[in-house]
Amino acid sequence: MPTLYPLVMGRSAMLATEHYLSASAGARIFACGGNAIDAAIAATFVEGVVNPHMHTIGGEAPMLIYPPSARRVVAINGNMMAPARATIAYFRALGLELIPGAGLLAAGVPAAFDALVTALRDFGTRSLADVLEPALQLAGDGFPMHVGLSGDPNLADEAWGGAGASLRSNAKRFLTKWPSSARVYLPDGKVPLPGSVLKNPALANFFKRVLDAESSAKNRGREAGLDAARERFYRGDIARDIVAWSDANGGLLAASDLARFTTRVESPASADYRGVTVFKCGPWSQGPVFLQQLKLLEGFDLTAMGHNSADYIHTVIEAAKLSFADREAYYGDPEFIDVPLAGLLSDRYAAIRRELIDSAHASMDQRPGDPVAMRAIRDGAATGARPWGAGTIHVTAADRDGNMIAVTASGGWIPSSPVIDALGFPLGTRMQTFYLDERHPNSLAPGKRPRTTLSPSLAMVKGESYLAFGTPGGDQQDQWTLQFFLNVVDFGMDLQAAIEAPKFSTPHFPSTFYPHGNSPGVVRIEDRVPATVRDTLAARGHKIEVRSPWSEGHVLGVQINTKTGVLAGGADPRGQAALVMPARVIGW
Repeated sequence: MPTLYPLVMGRSAMLATEHYLSASAGARIFACGGNAIDAAIAATFVEGVVNPHMHTIGGEAPMLIYPPSARRVVAINGNMMAPARATIAYFRALGLELIPGAGLLAAGVPAAFDALVTALRDFGTRSLADVLEPALQLAGDGFPMHVGLSGDPNLADEAWGGAGASLRSNAKRFLTKWPSSARVYLPDGKVPLPGSVLKNPALANFFKRVLDAESSAKNRGREAGLDAARERFYRGDIARDIVAWSDANGGLLAASDLARFTTRVESPASADYRGVTVFKCGPWSQGPVFLQQLKLLEGFDLTAMGHNSADYIHTVIEAAKLSFADREAYYGDPEFIDVPLAGLLSDRYAAIRRELIDSAHASMDQRPGDPVAMRAIRDGAATGARPWGAGTIHVTAADRDGNMIAVTASGGWIPSSPVIDALGFPLGTRMQTFYLDERHPNSLAPGKRPRTTLSPSLAMVKGESYLAFGTPGGDQQDQWTLQFFLNVVDFGMDLQAAIEAPKFSTPHFPSTFYPHGNSPGVVRIEDRVPATVRDTLAARGHKIEVRSPWSEGHVLGVQINTKTGVLAGGADPRGQAALVMPARVIGW
Protein backbone atom coordinates (compact mmCIF):
# COMPACT_ATOMS: atom_id res chain seq x y z
CA MET A 1 0.00 0.00 0.00
CA PRO A 2 1.22 3.59 -0.54
CA THR A 3 2.88 5.25 2.44
CA LEU A 4 3.36 8.86 3.52
CA TYR A 5 7.07 8.36 4.15
CA PRO A 6 9.26 6.26 1.84
CA LEU A 7 10.89 3.01 2.84
CA VAL A 8 14.60 3.88 2.96
CA MET A 9 16.98 1.18 1.70
CA GLY A 10 20.73 0.83 1.42
CA ARG A 11 23.65 -1.55 1.67
CA SER A 12 26.01 0.03 4.20
CA ALA A 13 24.28 1.91 7.03
CA MET A 14 20.79 2.63 8.34
CA LEU A 15 19.63 4.88 11.17
CA ALA A 16 16.15 5.90 12.35
CA THR A 17 15.64 8.62 14.97
CA GLU A 18 13.02 11.02 16.30
CA HIS A 19 14.61 14.17 14.80
CA TYR A 20 16.34 14.96 11.53
CA LEU A 21 19.29 16.56 13.33
CA SER A 22 19.96 13.42 15.37
CA ALA A 23 19.67 11.33 12.21
CA SER A 24 22.24 13.54 10.48
CA ALA A 25 24.52 13.28 13.53
CA GLY A 26 24.47 9.50 13.33
CA ALA A 27 25.09 9.66 9.59
CA ARG A 28 28.19 11.77 10.20
CA ILE A 29 29.56 9.11 12.52
CA PHE A 30 28.84 6.40 9.96
CA ALA A 31 30.62 8.48 7.31
CA CYS A 32 33.69 8.74 9.53
CA GLY A 33 33.93 4.96 9.85
CA GLY A 34 31.86 4.37 12.97
CA ASN A 35 29.62 1.36 13.37
CA ALA A 36 25.90 1.23 14.18
CA ILE A 37 26.53 1.51 17.92
CA ASP A 38 28.70 4.61 17.50
CA ALA A 39 26.07 6.22 15.25
CA ALA A 40 23.15 5.45 17.54
CA ILE A 41 24.94 6.81 20.59
CA ALA A 42 25.81 10.04 18.77
CA ALA A 43 22.18 10.37 17.71
CA THR A 44 20.91 9.72 21.24
CA PHE A 45 23.14 12.46 22.66
CA VAL A 46 21.70 14.85 20.06
CA GLU A 47 18.13 13.79 20.91
CA GLY A 48 18.78 15.01 24.45
CA VAL A 49 19.58 18.46 23.02
CA VAL A 50 16.88 18.89 20.36
CA ASN A 51 14.04 16.93 22.01
CA PRO A 52 14.51 17.81 25.71
CA HIS A 53 10.75 17.62 26.27
CA MET A 54 11.13 13.89 25.53
CA HIS A 55 14.56 13.06 26.97
CA THR A 56 17.76 14.59 28.34
CA ILE A 57 21.00 13.13 29.63
CA GLY A 58 19.54 13.33 33.16
CA GLY A 59 17.26 10.40 32.35
CA GLU A 60 17.60 6.75 31.32
CA ALA A 61 18.68 4.79 28.23
CA PRO A 62 17.92 1.04 28.14
CA MET A 63 19.13 -0.63 24.97
CA LEU A 64 19.60 -3.91 23.14
CA ILE A 65 22.70 -4.52 21.05
CA TYR A 66 23.77 -7.30 18.72
CA PRO A 67 27.50 -7.19 17.94
CA PRO A 68 28.24 -10.01 15.45
CA SER A 69 31.68 -10.49 16.99
CA ALA A 70 30.04 -11.59 20.24
CA ARG A 71 27.40 -13.79 18.54
CA ARG A 72 24.89 -12.88 21.23
CA VAL A 73 22.41 -10.13 22.02
CA VAL A 74 23.14 -8.03 25.10
CA ALA A 75 20.87 -5.80 27.15
CA ILE A 76 22.16 -2.56 28.63
CA ASN A 77 20.27 -1.84 31.84
CA GLY A 78 20.27 1.92 31.46
CA ASN A 79 17.77 2.38 34.27
CA MET A 80 18.04 4.87 37.12
CA MET A 81 18.51 3.84 40.76
CA ALA A 82 16.73 4.98 43.92
CA PRO A 83 18.84 6.91 46.45
CA ALA A 84 19.69 5.37 49.81
CA ARG A 85 17.40 7.87 51.55
CA ALA A 86 14.42 6.94 49.35
CA THR A 87 12.36 4.67 51.57
CA ILE A 88 8.66 3.98 51.85
CA ALA A 89 8.80 5.22 55.45
CA TYR A 90 10.30 8.54 54.31
CA PHE A 91 7.47 9.26 51.88
CA ARG A 92 4.80 8.10 54.31
CA ALA A 93 6.24 10.48 56.91
CA LEU A 94 5.61 13.27 54.40
CA GLY A 95 1.98 12.21 54.23
CA LEU A 96 2.30 10.87 50.69
CA GLU A 97 0.63 7.76 49.33
CA LEU A 98 2.32 8.09 45.94
CA ILE A 99 5.69 9.45 44.85
CA PRO A 100 5.07 12.76 43.04
CA GLY A 101 5.27 12.79 39.26
CA ALA A 102 7.43 15.92 39.11
CA GLY A 103 10.18 17.58 41.08
CA LEU A 104 13.27 16.44 42.94
CA LEU A 105 11.56 14.00 45.32
CA ALA A 106 11.16 11.66 42.35
CA ALA A 107 14.79 12.01 41.20
CA GLY A 108 17.16 9.06 41.30
CA VAL A 109 20.69 8.55 39.99
CA PRO A 110 20.78 9.62 36.31
CA ALA A 111 21.60 6.54 34.25
CA ALA A 112 21.69 7.60 30.61
CA PHE A 113 25.26 8.90 30.51
CA ASP A 114 26.77 5.79 32.04
CA ALA A 115 24.66 3.52 29.82
CA LEU A 116 25.69 5.31 26.63
CA VAL A 117 29.37 5.41 27.54
CA THR A 118 29.29 1.74 28.60
CA ALA A 119 27.78 0.75 25.24
CA LEU A 120 30.33 2.89 23.40
CA ARG A 121 33.24 1.39 25.34
CA ASP A 122 32.16 -2.24 25.00
CA PHE A 123 30.63 -2.32 21.51
CA GLY A 124 31.55 0.90 19.69
CA THR A 125 34.77 1.96 18.02
CA ARG A 126 34.93 5.74 18.40
CA SER A 127 35.92 8.10 21.19
CA LEU A 128 33.46 10.08 23.30
CA ALA A 129 34.79 13.21 21.61
CA ASP A 130 33.77 11.78 18.24
CA VAL A 131 30.21 10.86 19.17
CA LEU A 132 29.59 13.95 21.33
CA GLU A 133 30.78 16.48 18.76
CA PRO A 134 27.37 16.95 17.05
CA ALA A 135 25.54 17.38 20.38
CA LEU A 136 28.20 19.79 21.65
CA GLN A 137 27.91 21.86 18.49
CA LEU A 138 24.11 22.04 18.67
CA ALA A 139 24.10 22.95 22.36
CA GLY A 140 26.80 25.59 22.01
CA ASP A 141 26.01 27.13 18.62
CA GLY A 142 22.27 26.53 18.87
CA PHE A 143 19.69 24.68 16.81
CA PRO A 144 16.51 25.83 15.04
CA MET A 145 13.50 25.38 17.30
CA HIS A 146 10.94 22.86 16.03
CA VAL A 147 7.23 23.11 16.71
CA GLY A 148 7.11 20.00 18.89
CA LEU A 149 9.40 21.64 21.44
CA SER A 150 8.15 25.21 21.23
CA GLY A 151 4.44 24.56 20.70
CA ASP A 152 2.26 25.73 17.83
CA PRO A 153 1.35 29.41 18.37
CA ASN A 154 -1.67 29.01 16.08
CA LEU A 155 -3.41 26.26 18.03
CA ALA A 156 -4.98 26.05 21.46
CA ASP A 157 -3.01 23.84 23.85
CA GLU A 158 -5.66 21.15 23.95
CA ALA A 159 -5.86 20.98 20.16
CA TRP A 160 -2.60 19.17 19.54
CA GLY A 161 -0.76 16.15 20.85
CA GLY A 162 2.39 17.77 22.20
CA ALA A 163 0.67 20.34 24.39
CA GLY A 164 1.65 18.91 27.75
CA ALA A 165 5.34 18.75 26.93
CA SER A 166 5.89 21.94 24.93
CA LEU A 167 7.63 25.08 26.14
CA ARG A 168 4.47 27.00 25.46
CA SER A 169 2.51 24.80 27.86
CA ASN A 170 5.18 24.98 30.56
CA ALA A 171 6.17 28.63 30.25
CA LYS A 172 4.23 29.78 33.31
CA ARG A 173 5.80 27.11 35.52
CA PHE A 174 9.29 27.94 34.26
CA LEU A 175 8.84 31.68 34.79
CA THR A 176 7.24 31.45 38.23
CA LYS A 177 8.78 28.33 39.79
CA TRP A 178 11.75 27.08 37.76
CA PRO A 179 13.84 30.11 36.75
CA SER A 180 16.81 27.91 35.80
CA SER A 181 14.65 26.28 33.11
CA ALA A 182 13.40 29.67 31.96
CA ARG A 183 16.95 30.95 31.53
CA VAL A 184 17.65 28.22 28.97
CA TYR A 185 14.33 27.67 27.26
CA LEU A 186 12.57 31.03 27.50
CA PRO A 187 15.10 33.60 26.23
CA ASP A 188 13.98 37.11 27.17
CA GLY A 189 11.12 35.53 29.13
CA LYS A 190 9.26 34.45 25.99
CA VAL A 191 8.53 31.15 24.26
CA PRO A 192 10.85 30.91 21.25
CA LEU A 193 8.96 30.53 17.99
CA PRO A 194 9.59 27.65 15.57
CA GLY A 195 12.67 28.45 13.52
CA SER A 196 14.34 30.61 16.16
CA VAL A 197 17.76 29.48 17.36
CA LEU A 198 18.02 28.03 20.86
CA LYS A 199 21.33 27.62 22.69
CA ASN A 200 22.16 25.79 25.92
CA PRO A 201 25.61 27.05 27.03
CA ALA A 202 25.54 25.17 30.33
CA LEU A 203 24.88 21.87 28.56
CA ALA A 204 27.67 22.62 26.08
CA ASN A 205 30.01 23.29 29.00
CA PHE A 206 28.96 20.01 30.62
CA PHE A 207 29.89 18.18 27.43
CA LYS A 208 33.27 19.94 27.42
CA ARG A 209 33.89 18.87 31.01
CA VAL A 210 33.40 15.16 30.32
CA LEU A 211 35.49 15.49 27.16
CA ASP A 212 38.27 17.15 29.14
CA ALA A 213 38.22 14.12 31.44
CA GLU A 214 38.47 11.79 28.46
CA SER A 215 41.31 13.81 26.98
CA SER A 216 43.27 13.75 30.23
CA ALA A 217 43.36 9.94 30.12
CA LYS A 218 43.71 9.38 26.37
CA ASN A 219 47.41 8.44 26.65
CA ARG A 220 46.24 5.28 28.47
CA GLY A 221 43.95 4.24 25.64
CA ARG A 222 40.36 4.62 24.40
CA GLU A 223 38.70 2.68 27.23
CA ALA A 224 40.62 4.59 29.90
CA GLY A 225 39.40 7.87 28.40
CA LEU A 226 35.79 6.71 28.45
CA ASP A 227 36.13 5.49 32.03
CA ALA A 228 37.60 8.86 33.03
CA ALA A 229 34.55 10.64 31.63
CA ARG A 230 32.26 8.35 33.62
CA GLU A 231 34.37 8.89 36.72
CA ARG A 232 34.01 12.66 36.48
CA PHE A 233 30.24 12.37 36.06
CA TYR A 234 29.57 9.95 38.93
CA ARG A 235 32.41 10.61 41.35
CA GLY A 236 33.89 13.99 40.45
CA ASP A 237 32.82 17.61 40.28
CA ILE A 238 29.80 16.86 38.07
CA ALA A 239 28.48 14.49 40.74
CA ARG A 240 28.98 17.27 43.31
CA ASP A 241 26.97 19.67 41.13
CA ILE A 242 24.13 17.13 40.91
CA VAL A 243 24.06 16.51 44.65
CA ALA A 244 24.22 20.22 45.46
CA TRP A 245 21.26 20.85 43.17
CA SER A 246 19.31 17.98 44.72
CA ASP A 247 20.00 19.25 48.24
CA ALA A 248 18.99 22.80 47.35
CA ASN A 249 15.69 21.66 45.84
CA GLY A 250 14.48 19.03 48.29
CA GLY A 251 15.86 15.92 46.59
CA LEU A 252 17.27 12.77 48.17
CA LEU A 253 20.47 12.16 46.19
CA ALA A 254 23.81 11.84 47.99
CA ALA A 255 27.35 11.58 46.65
CA SER A 256 27.47 7.95 47.73
CA ASP A 257 24.45 7.14 45.53
CA LEU A 258 26.22 8.33 42.41
CA ALA A 259 29.55 6.81 43.44
CA ARG A 260 28.13 3.29 43.73
CA PHE A 261 26.10 3.42 40.53
CA THR A 262 27.07 1.06 37.73
CA THR A 263 25.42 0.04 34.47
CA ARG A 264 24.52 -3.63 34.20
CA VAL A 265 25.28 -5.45 30.94
CA GLU A 266 22.90 -8.40 30.95
CA SER A 267 21.48 -11.32 29.00
CA PRO A 268 18.08 -10.35 27.60
CA ALA A 269 14.78 -12.23 27.76
CA SER A 270 13.71 -13.92 24.54
CA ALA A 271 10.98 -15.93 22.84
CA ASP A 272 10.50 -17.54 19.43
CA TYR A 273 7.58 -16.61 17.20
CA ARG A 274 7.00 -18.11 13.76
CA GLY A 275 10.71 -18.57 13.11
CA VAL A 276 11.81 -15.23 14.56
CA THR A 277 13.60 -14.94 17.92
CA VAL A 278 12.65 -11.72 19.70
CA PHE A 279 14.82 -10.22 22.44
CA LYS A 280 13.70 -7.80 25.16
CA CYS A 281 15.23 -6.31 28.28
CA GLY A 282 14.55 -8.16 31.53
CA PRO A 283 11.62 -7.69 33.93
CA TRP A 284 13.09 -4.49 35.34
CA SER A 285 11.48 -3.21 32.15
CA GLN A 286 8.06 -4.07 30.77
CA GLY A 287 9.85 -5.76 27.84
CA PRO A 288 8.86 -9.36 28.62
CA VAL A 289 5.20 -8.36 28.24
CA PHE A 290 5.87 -8.20 24.48
CA LEU A 291 7.07 -11.79 24.62
CA GLN A 292 4.09 -12.90 26.72
CA GLN A 293 1.75 -11.45 24.12
CA LEU A 294 3.57 -13.34 21.37
CA LYS A 295 3.29 -16.59 23.32
CA LEU A 296 -0.46 -16.13 23.60
CA LEU A 297 -0.94 -15.03 19.99
CA GLU A 298 1.05 -17.84 18.40
CA GLY A 299 -1.92 -20.07 19.16
CA PHE A 300 -4.16 -18.08 16.80
CA ASP A 301 -4.21 -17.84 13.01
CA LEU A 302 -3.94 -14.07 12.87
CA THR A 303 -3.43 -14.01 9.11
CA ALA A 304 -6.70 -15.83 8.55
CA MET A 305 -8.51 -13.34 10.77
CA GLY A 306 -7.40 -10.49 8.50
CA HIS A 307 -5.36 -7.43 9.32
CA ASN A 308 -7.18 -5.05 11.69
CA SER A 309 -10.39 -7.07 11.45
CA ALA A 310 -12.65 -7.10 14.49
CA ASP A 311 -11.49 -10.63 15.34
CA TYR A 312 -7.84 -9.65 15.05
CA ILE A 313 -8.07 -6.48 17.13
CA HIS A 314 -10.21 -8.21 19.76
CA THR A 315 -7.71 -11.08 20.09
CA VAL A 316 -4.68 -8.78 20.31
CA ILE A 317 -6.35 -6.55 22.91
CA GLU A 318 -7.43 -9.49 25.07
CA ALA A 319 -3.90 -10.94 24.93
CA ALA A 320 -2.55 -7.55 26.02
CA LYS A 321 -4.91 -7.46 29.02
CA LEU A 322 -3.69 -10.83 30.26
CA SER A 323 -0.01 -10.07 29.66
CA PHE A 324 -0.08 -6.64 31.31
CA ALA A 325 -1.95 -8.08 34.30
CA ASP A 326 1.08 -10.33 34.81
CA ARG A 327 3.39 -7.36 34.36
CA GLU A 328 1.66 -5.63 37.24
CA ALA A 329 1.66 -8.73 39.41
CA TYR A 330 5.24 -9.93 38.90
CA TYR A 331 7.65 -7.52 37.18
CA GLY A 332 10.25 -5.59 39.14
CA ASP A 333 13.99 -5.27 39.70
CA PRO A 334 15.24 -8.90 39.75
CA GLU A 335 18.06 -7.85 42.07
CA PHE A 336 15.38 -7.34 44.73
CA ILE A 337 12.56 -9.77 43.87
CA ASP A 338 12.24 -13.22 42.33
CA VAL A 339 10.46 -12.75 38.99
CA PRO A 340 9.14 -16.13 37.67
CA LEU A 341 10.16 -15.26 34.13
CA ALA A 342 10.70 -18.83 32.92
CA GLY A 343 7.15 -19.70 33.92
CA LEU A 344 5.70 -16.52 32.47
CA LEU A 345 7.28 -17.27 29.07
CA SER A 346 6.64 -21.01 29.04
CA ASP A 347 4.48 -22.78 26.45
CA ARG A 348 2.43 -24.43 29.19
CA TYR A 349 1.56 -21.16 30.89
CA ALA A 350 0.65 -19.53 27.57
CA ALA A 351 -1.66 -22.41 26.76
CA ILE A 352 -3.62 -22.20 30.00
CA ARG A 353 -3.81 -18.42 29.84
CA ARG A 354 -4.90 -18.50 26.19
CA GLU A 355 -8.06 -20.33 27.22
CA LEU A 356 -9.19 -17.18 29.07
CA ILE A 357 -9.60 -15.26 25.80
CA ASP A 358 -13.31 -15.21 24.95
CA SER A 359 -13.71 -14.61 21.23
CA ALA A 360 -17.11 -12.99 21.72
CA HIS A 361 -16.71 -10.85 24.84
CA ALA A 362 -14.25 -8.24 26.14
CA SER A 363 -12.94 -8.81 29.63
CA MET A 364 -13.38 -6.01 32.17
CA ASP A 365 -11.21 -7.62 34.86
CA GLN A 366 -7.56 -7.57 35.87
CA ARG A 367 -6.59 -11.25 35.70
CA PRO A 368 -3.00 -12.08 36.58
CA GLY A 369 -2.17 -15.76 36.42
CA ASP A 370 0.08 -17.98 38.50
CA PRO A 371 3.14 -19.07 36.48
CA VAL A 372 4.57 -21.01 39.42
CA ALA A 373 1.55 -23.19 40.21
CA MET A 374 0.55 -23.03 36.52
CA ARG A 375 -2.94 -21.68 37.16
CA ALA A 376 -4.81 -19.52 34.67
CA ILE A 377 -5.86 -17.00 37.35
CA ARG A 378 -4.21 -16.42 40.69
CA ASP A 379 -5.91 -15.37 43.89
CA GLY A 380 -6.18 -11.58 44.17
CA ALA A 381 -5.95 -9.03 41.39
CA ALA A 382 -3.81 -6.17 40.24
CA THR A 383 -4.72 -2.71 41.37
CA GLY A 384 -4.93 0.75 40.61
CA ALA A 385 -3.37 4.25 35.15
CA ARG A 386 -3.72 7.11 33.21
CA PRO A 387 -2.80 7.70 29.58
CA TRP A 388 0.92 7.79 28.83
CA GLY A 389 2.64 11.11 29.11
CA ALA A 390 4.72 12.24 26.15
CA GLY A 391 8.34 11.89 27.08
CA THR A 392 10.55 9.31 25.35
CA ILE A 393 12.68 8.99 22.22
CA HIS A 394 13.90 6.00 20.25
CA VAL A 395 17.00 5.54 18.12
CA THR A 396 17.80 2.41 16.15
CA ALA A 397 20.59 1.55 13.73
CA ALA A 398 22.19 -1.24 11.71
CA ASP A 399 25.25 -1.61 9.48
CA ARG A 400 26.48 -3.95 6.77
CA ASP A 401 28.54 -5.94 9.26
CA GLY A 402 25.36 -6.98 11.06
CA ASN A 403 25.67 -4.69 14.08
CA MET A 404 22.21 -3.73 15.35
CA ILE A 405 21.12 -1.50 18.22
CA ALA A 406 17.84 -0.27 19.66
CA VAL A 407 17.93 2.54 22.23
CA THR A 408 14.79 3.72 24.01
CA ALA A 409 15.86 6.75 26.02
CA SER A 410 13.66 8.86 28.24
CA GLY A 411 13.49 10.77 31.50
CA GLY A 412 15.12 14.00 32.54
CA TRP A 413 12.15 15.72 30.89
CA ILE A 414 12.20 19.51 31.09
CA PRO A 415 8.45 19.64 31.94
CA SER A 416 9.01 17.42 35.01
CA SER A 417 12.07 18.82 36.78
CA PRO A 418 14.02 22.11 36.77
CA VAL A 419 17.22 22.43 34.76
CA ILE A 420 20.41 22.23 36.82
CA ASP A 421 22.02 25.66 36.36
CA ALA A 422 25.58 24.35 36.24
CA LEU A 423 24.85 21.46 33.85
CA GLY A 424 22.03 22.50 31.53
CA PHE A 425 19.81 19.43 32.04
CA PRO A 426 17.23 18.34 34.64
CA LEU A 427 17.20 15.17 36.71
CA GLY A 428 14.81 12.36 35.88
CA THR A 429 11.63 11.67 37.85
CA ARG A 430 11.16 7.96 37.18
CA MET A 431 10.94 7.15 40.89
CA GLN A 432 7.28 8.15 40.44
CA THR A 433 6.75 4.68 38.97
CA PHE A 434 7.54 2.96 42.28
CA TYR A 435 4.70 1.96 44.61
CA LEU A 436 4.73 2.84 48.30
CA ASP A 437 3.45 -0.63 49.14
CA GLU A 438 5.86 -3.30 50.34
CA ARG A 439 3.67 -6.04 48.83
CA HIS A 440 4.02 -4.75 45.27
CA PRO A 441 6.88 -6.18 43.12
CA ASN A 442 7.70 -2.63 42.05
CA SER A 443 7.76 -1.23 45.57
CA LEU A 444 10.28 1.44 46.49
CA ALA A 445 13.54 0.41 48.15
CA PRO A 446 16.95 2.10 48.41
CA GLY A 447 19.24 1.10 45.54
CA LYS A 448 16.37 -0.47 43.60
CA ARG A 449 15.68 0.32 39.96
CA PRO A 450 12.05 1.10 39.14
CA ARG A 451 10.20 -1.02 36.63
CA THR A 452 10.34 1.04 33.48
CA THR A 453 8.16 1.21 30.40
CA LEU A 454 11.25 1.78 28.22
CA SER A 455 11.31 -1.22 25.95
CA PRO A 456 13.66 -1.51 22.95
CA SER A 457 13.28 -4.59 20.73
CA LEU A 458 15.62 -6.67 18.63
CA ALA A 459 14.89 -9.77 16.54
CA MET A 460 17.02 -12.44 14.87
CA VAL A 461 16.35 -15.11 12.26
CA LYS A 462 18.48 -18.27 12.42
CA GLY A 463 21.09 -16.42 14.44
CA GLU A 464 21.38 -13.54 11.97
CA SER A 465 20.47 -9.87 12.45
CA TYR A 466 16.92 -9.15 11.33
CA LEU A 467 15.03 -6.30 13.07
CA ALA A 468 15.66 -3.54 15.62
CA PHE A 469 12.75 -1.33 16.61
CA GLY A 470 11.00 0.65 19.32
CA THR A 471 8.78 3.61 20.13
CA PRO A 472 8.02 6.24 22.74
CA GLY A 473 4.69 5.74 24.46
CA GLY A 474 4.90 4.55 28.07
CA ASP A 475 2.56 1.63 28.69
CA GLN A 476 1.59 1.60 25.02
CA GLN A 477 5.12 0.87 23.77
CA ASP A 478 4.74 -2.91 23.76
CA GLN A 479 1.32 -2.66 22.16
CA TRP A 480 2.29 -0.41 19.24
CA THR A 481 5.54 -2.25 18.55
CA LEU A 482 3.74 -5.59 18.79
CA GLN A 483 1.36 -4.52 16.03
CA PHE A 484 4.30 -3.31 13.94
CA PHE A 485 6.04 -6.66 14.42
CA LEU A 486 2.90 -8.66 13.55
CA ASN A 487 2.43 -6.47 10.47
CA VAL A 488 5.89 -7.53 9.28
CA VAL A 489 5.91 -11.18 10.34
CA ASP A 490 2.27 -12.26 9.94
CA PHE A 491 1.09 -9.89 7.23
CA GLY A 492 4.25 -9.46 5.15
CA MET A 493 4.34 -5.67 5.18
CA ASP A 494 7.55 -3.74 4.58
CA LEU A 495 8.82 -1.65 7.49
CA GLN A 496 7.25 1.63 6.45
CA ALA A 497 3.86 0.11 5.70
CA ALA A 498 3.99 -1.76 9.01
CA ILE A 499 4.73 1.49 10.85
CA GLU A 500 2.04 3.54 9.13
CA ALA A 501 -0.77 0.96 9.35
CA PRO A 502 -3.66 2.05 11.64
CA LYS A 503 -3.03 1.12 15.27
CA PHE A 504 -4.85 0.80 18.58
CA SER A 505 -4.09 0.34 22.29
CA THR A 506 -5.73 -0.22 25.64
CA PRO A 507 -5.21 1.45 29.04
CA HIS A 508 -7.16 -1.39 30.68
CA PHE A 509 -4.41 -2.17 33.19
CA PRO A 510 -2.78 -0.03 35.93
CA SER A 511 -0.53 2.68 34.53
CA THR A 512 3.16 2.71 35.29
CA PHE A 513 3.04 6.45 35.95
CA TYR A 514 1.65 8.60 38.73
CA PRO A 515 -1.16 8.26 39.80
CA HIS A 516 -1.39 4.65 38.50
CA GLY A 517 -5.05 4.76 37.40
CA ASN A 518 -6.63 2.54 34.75
CA SER A 519 -9.56 2.47 32.30
CA PRO A 520 -11.04 -1.04 32.17
CA GLY A 521 -12.26 -2.15 28.77
CA VAL A 522 -11.20 1.00 26.91
CA VAL A 523 -9.75 0.62 23.43
CA ARG A 524 -8.21 3.65 21.73
CA ILE A 525 -8.34 3.20 18.00
CA GLU A 526 -7.41 5.40 15.07
CA ASP A 527 -10.34 6.47 12.94
CA ARG A 528 -8.70 4.95 9.87
CA VAL A 529 -9.95 1.59 11.17
CA PRO A 530 -13.39 1.22 9.53
CA ALA A 531 -16.49 2.13 11.54
CA THR A 532 -17.91 -1.35 10.92
CA VAL A 533 -14.94 -2.87 12.72
CA ARG A 534 -15.22 -0.40 15.60
CA ASP A 535 -18.94 -1.12 15.92
CA THR A 536 -18.33 -4.87 16.05
CA LEU A 537 -15.75 -4.37 18.80
CA ALA A 538 -18.21 -2.23 20.75
CA ALA A 539 -20.83 -4.98 20.43
CA ARG A 540 -18.35 -7.35 22.11
CA GLY A 541 -18.12 -4.99 25.08
CA HIS A 542 -15.06 -2.91 24.27
CA LYS A 543 -15.35 0.76 25.23
CA ILE A 544 -14.23 2.38 22.00
CA GLU A 545 -12.45 5.74 22.03
CA VAL A 546 -11.93 6.90 18.45
CA ARG A 547 -8.65 8.78 18.00
CA SER A 548 -7.30 10.97 15.22
CA PRO A 549 -5.91 9.13 12.18
CA TRP A 550 -2.22 9.50 13.11
CA SER A 551 -2.12 9.28 16.89
CA GLU A 552 -1.27 5.73 18.01
CA GLY A 553 2.48 5.25 18.06
CA HIS A 554 5.86 6.69 17.09
CA VAL A 555 7.53 3.48 15.90
CA LEU A 556 10.98 3.41 14.31
CA GLY A 557 12.62 0.35 12.82
CA VAL A 558 15.59 -0.93 10.85
CA GLN A 559 15.88 -4.28 9.12
CA ILE A 560 18.57 -6.43 7.55
CA ASN A 561 17.53 -8.80 4.79
CA THR A 562 19.35 -11.96 5.80
CA LYS A 563 19.47 -13.21 2.18
CA THR A 564 20.45 -10.08 0.23
CA GLY A 565 22.10 -7.98 2.93
CA VAL A 566 19.90 -5.01 2.00
CA LEU A 567 19.27 -2.63 4.91
CA ALA A 568 15.89 -0.94 5.29
CA GLY A 569 14.60 1.72 7.66
CA GLY A 570 11.24 3.21 8.55
CA ALA A 571 10.06 6.21 10.59
CA ASP A 572 6.63 7.09 11.90
CA PRO A 573 4.90 10.15 10.42
CA ARG A 574 2.76 10.32 13.56
CA GLY A 575 5.45 12.29 15.38
CA GLN A 576 5.24 15.07 12.82
CA ALA A 577 1.45 14.81 12.45
CA ALA A 578 1.01 15.22 16.20
CA LEU A 579 3.52 18.10 16.33
CA VAL A 580 5.74 16.26 18.80
CA MET A 581 8.88 14.97 17.04
CA PRO A 582 10.03 15.10 13.39
CA ALA A 583 11.25 11.50 12.96
CA ARG A 584 13.62 10.65 10.12
CA VAL A 585 15.57 7.79 8.54
CA ILE A 586 18.97 8.09 6.86
CA GLY A 587 20.59 5.21 5.04
CA TRP A 588 22.74 4.34 2.09
